[in-house]
Amino acid sequence: MDSDGSDELIPQHQFHPHSAFASVPHRPSTKNSSEKYSPKDWSSYFDKEDDLPIPDSNNVFHLYMAGTEGPVVFCLHGGGYSGLSFALAASKIKEKARVVAMDLRGHGKSVTDNELDLSVETMCNDVLAVIKQLYGDSPPAIIIVGHSMGGSIAVHVAARRSLSTLAGLVVVDVVEGTAMSSLIHMQKILSSRMQHFSSIEKAIEWNVRAGSLRNVDSARVSIPATLKYDDSKKCYVYRTELEKTEQYWKGWYEGLSDKFLSCPVPKLLLLAGTDRMDRSLTIGQMQGKFQMVVVRHTGHAIQEDVPDEFATLIITFISRNRIGPHGVEIPGLRKAAFSKP
Repeated sequence: MDSDGSDELIPQHQFHPHSAFASVPHRPSTKNSSEKYSPKDWSSYFDKEDDLPIPDSNNVFHLYMAGTEGPVVFCLHGGGYSGLSFALAASKIKEKARVVAMDLRGHGKSVTDNELDLSVETMCNDVLAVIKQLYGDSPPAIIIVGHSMGGSIAVHVAARRSLSTLAGLVVVDVVEGTAMSSLIHMQKILSSRMQHFSSIEKAIEWNVRAGSLRNVDSARVSIPATLKYDDSKKCYVYRTELEKTEQYWKGWYEGLSDKFLSCPVPKLLLLAGTDRMDRSLTIGQMQGKFQMVVVRHTGHAIQEDVPDEFATLIITFISRNRIGPHGVEIPGLRKAAFSKP
């Protein structure tokens, strides 16, 4: 689960009286503040967006894509975010790989037959249907990357072993033990968020000031897609009604560590702090079953807060595991083709 915006909004002009800047005259900030938090378009980071209808269903998934060569880094965002959560990182990753970031069911610009069915089963089916529709029966090598709730979906997709060209799994700041113990607090955290915004700028500002996101540039791209305008209330509200999906939360995280360890591909776990490790993962890491990196000076949304570092970690993971557009590349051979499991 992905909301940590429970802090009170910080007073805008708070400073310490003994600060060296205390004597600097205060300037009106309305215009500057509005410019600082103004929305930025996705097109500076991704190359294109697309709506992908799924045959024999009423589902249309919105995708952002970047890059033309290399394996596909397929990105799954957290609950309440959107595919644009990966925008700044995508602009770097696309130099070495292709990037696809989808808006999951009930999020962003995707439209589905049941916006509140955020069960693991349904969302896994959605991801596999999108990959099938994009690439047919001959998908390129895919590294699936998931943040928080999206990390859970990524693990479940990988554990199904139905994606024959899966070449890597990257899970971003989600661990079963921590996630399961935090679920009892989630409704309170969700209800303590600011719920209504007079403008998109105000929503961006609140998310940055409350600490949900620490990178203003990323927030300016990603936050607008998490909102919708409510005509009856004459304001912006959150697009995704996470508080109505509680029945699925436990299913996202239960048994996640063992499932992650069982996935038969190279694995990378990115964490914002070591306190998030649980027993299964600690033992697994000691046994060398996956690579773990603790990313410093970042909040929960690592890919947004430090996008350059995140992109470098993904590119390094691809190169370290010699993942090319068709799979693992063995020196002396052009490619090692995937074999069906």
